[in-house]
Amino acid sequence: MTPPRPPRPPRRVRPARRIRPPRRLRALAAAAAVTALLLAGCSPGAPSDRANPGGQVRIRFQSLAWQKESVEANKALVAEWNTAHPGIRVEYVQGSWSSVHDQLLTSFEGGEAPDVIHDASDDLADFAYAGHLADLRPLLSDRLTSDIPARSWESTTLGADGGVYGVPFLQEPRVLMANTALLRASGVRVPTPESPWSWEEFRTAARSLTTDGRYGIAWPLKDPVSATLNLGLSAGGRLFHREPDGRAAIRWAEGDSVVPATIRAQLDTDRSASRATLGMGGADILPGFFGGKYAMVPLGFSYRQQIVRQAPPGFEWQVLPPPAGPAGPAQGVSPQTLSVARSSRHPQEAAAFIEFLLSPPHMVRLARGDWMLPTGTEALADPALRTPELGWATGAALAERLSPAPAPSVRGYPEWKDKVATPALQEYYSGAIGLGELEERLVRDGNRVLARYQRQPPGRK
Repeated sequence: MTPPRPPRPPRRVRPARRIRPPRRLRALAAAAAVTALLLAGCSPGAPSDRANPGGQVRIRFQSLAWQKESVEANKALVAEWNTAHPGIRVEYVQGSWSSVHDQLLTSFEGGEAPDVIHDASDDLADFAYAGHLADLRPLLSDRLTSDIPARSWESTTLGADGGVYGVPFLQEPRVLMANTALLRASGVRVPTPESPWSWEEFRTAARSLTTDGRYGIAWPLKDPVSATLNLGLSAGGRLFHREPDGRAAIRWAEGDSVVPATIRAQLDTDRSASRATLGMGGADILPGFFGGKYAMVPLGFSYRQQIVRQAPPGFEWQVLPPPAGPAGPAQGVSPQTLSVARSSRHPQEAAAFIEFLLSPPHMVRLARGDWMLPTGTEALADPALRTPELGWATGAALAERLSPAPAPSVRGYPEWKDKVATPALQEYYSGAIGLGELEERLVRDGNRVLARYQRQPPGRK
């Protein structure tokens, strides 16, 4: 899973358009360039070799892997690359999700940035607009470009010229973790990715699972914005829209009220949701889930790893798809990404390493190590990610309905989230304000925030 990061104020813009696979001529040239640089990296006298006295190109790869399986997978792939490409040596550098934004900012300003950067799509815009990340379009092969769906590329495509500043490679849907014994005893219909609950059915199921001393659902809403906006896509909610002049604007539509109104009804009307969990994070809620206090908990897909490791012996659980509205089981995600520093002396070699790291078999290894889903079409089809065991098949079935999170790449979004949306949603879920005031604050105050941010092409300071 991607651990929560502390608040930060990066500036971001909304992706302008989907990346399009390069023209055939460009694809052939890119593929030839990758092959040529790999051969050159192993041959004395190559231009990139001459940059180092020893004739060996050295690039640094900063990874944010933190789970044991994920760290092992990343380090093993680096070792395999180094064995196969002695002329281009990759140095593994361990980073941390909790401090990556500030650490990268410092390294960019100090001229010490790693060549290959592991991050998340919602953290790229600030660096791209400051000119710290390379536009990857001239560096990517047709194989990688076409293997990852256009909807995933949207999350890393910025600016009017459609520059691509990261390769999205891992993604994580939000799902329902359910106590199997309680689910079975309640008699409610068990949803599947092909036939998910509607939001109204979800309310009914949570009521059926609620008894004295047990809640049907527990919402960990330490970050209420992410859950509300990303799940809102299934109901047709989006909140952030692009105006004809290219600027982003916040508008409230009927679909935007479905998720917050459902959660509020579960808290107040149905009494099927616990108020005590509203300020909790995902990990905080697991003990109550294991103890039977909550029958269902909505969590990121990778939390399965913590459940496997921490659940008491004999505890039965299963993965259910989230509720769906008219748009089906759609939801927003912010994929993990790999980028190349614009200051890198070896951008082609760095891109070649990314190509190696994200070949379909290697992408499967990275996904399994992080308990997440790959973005690559070929990797996602691997039987290892389609097994019913531990809910892998449920997650894989949801993958084709994942879209870029609706707002994090909009310039001004961080300020809107911290100063407007988070306090407004916290007050709404606590019962302090109603739906009408929530709408007014998100839209009115939000558009005032966005109006202060001007368009700036990526790559220019």
